[in-house]
Amino acid sequence: MATKLDHDPDEKAAPFLTDQDRLVFLLEELTRRLRRTFDSSLEQFGLTRTQWRALAYLYRTPGMTQSELAGQLELERASIGQAIDRLEELGLVERRSAKNDRRVWQVHLRSAAIDLLPKMRVEADQVYARLLTGIKDEDLEAFKSTLAAMQRNLGDA
Repeated sequence: MATKLDHDPDEKAAPFLTDQDRLVFLLEELTRRLRRTFDSSLEQFGLTRTQWRALAYLYRTPGMTQSELAGQLELERASIGQAIDRLEELGLVERRSAKNDRRVWQVHLRSAAIDLLPKMRVEADQVYARLLTGIKDEDLEAFKSTLAAMQRNLGDA
């Protein structure tokens, strides 16, 4: 149950919350809203963001193994296995045993996925356009550079 505070929360939090905290919280809130918006735009296809990302990686690199795909998506093998199971049920991908090792499954897009990807591209572009509305190109370039530097600073953490 929420209670009313007897003080100004910003005044009380000022010594505790730093500008760096506010920046990180803002980044986290932005990515949360982006995920929610993206999920909403994909509902019409009956897909999740993870499944969309899996299809995108498989389009770029056909025949990835489940382990490779899990690594690219930073997911556990079981999670990617479930996503691939669902994509198979939808007729969008198929697993094929690798020629050099029958224990390894490679994942390939089916024609239905190839037909669906352009429609999903339109949806993604609309989400991105909404996200970036009113932001100048030079500001975007500076932001990308800043984010890349932050990413390098953290390495593979």
